[in-house]
Amino acid sequence: MKTAEEELTLECDYEREAQAQERFRKLLIDEPGVNVPAVIPEFSTKRVLTTCQVEGVSVDKLAEYHSLPGFEAAARNSVAFRLLRLCLRELFEFRFMQTDPNWSNFLYDPKTGMLNLIDFGAARDFDRKFVGDYLRMVHACANRDREAVLEYSRRMGFLTGDESRTMLDAHVEAAFIVGEPFATPGSYDFVKGNIPDRVGRLAGVMVRTRLAAPPREAYSLHRKLSGAFLTCKKLQAVIPCKDTFDEFYAKYKFQD
Repeated sequence: MKTAEEELTLECDYEREAQAQERFRKLLIDEPGVNVPAVIPEFSTKRVLTTCQVEGVSVDKLAEYHSLPGFEAAARNSVAFRLLRLCLRELFEFRFMQTDPNWSNFLYDPKTGMLNLIDFGAARDFDRKFVGDYLRMVHACANRDREAVLEYSRRMGFLTGDESRTMLDAHVEAAFIVGEPFATPGSYDFVKGNIPDRVGRLAGVMVRTRLAAPPREAYSLHRKLSGAFLTCKKLQAVIPCKDTFDEFYAKYKFQD
């Protein structure tokens, strides 16, 4: 609750949000099919944020209107792939992430095929060591390496080392489920995979038997990642994930 209170307070500072939006606009200038509208500083203050106007439909509407021109499966898969790649790039390349996965923050323009990104109030930086350890843990999840998942979970503070076997089994199984898209050759079917519901069924066990709160960075990060998976499911996406993840893993410069 303390972390949520701090993050919500920061989201009300529009000068900070304007800086984050401009930073993202520059970082993503080379990302195909993605656009961040420019901030208009002369009409912006700490309490007012003014940007260029963008057109589009909230990405969850693509599933509702999939029979209309411009909303067919190819468009949905394209949007889902861009969103997932964006998450990986934000975390493992920029170490700077917009952590609010609200569907209305991602606007798809069917006329241009562009994905317009708005609302950067929840943007935050991540420490290099945290990101490196997290990347290794996701890699362990994808490879179903139980010992590595437990090692990095303890190193990062997700576990204390004194958990019961019941807690450890639930923790590792949830980790393996989350790692499935990055372990599956070819394309991963997010509807069949049903990641949110499968992890949700393990949540009760972890809540009852957890000995320590996760690291503070995990709250906003997991909100964004779970939102990305939920969006992919909502869009009925069948997209390649493993090769993209492997690309980021291969080029990441670990500190140790």
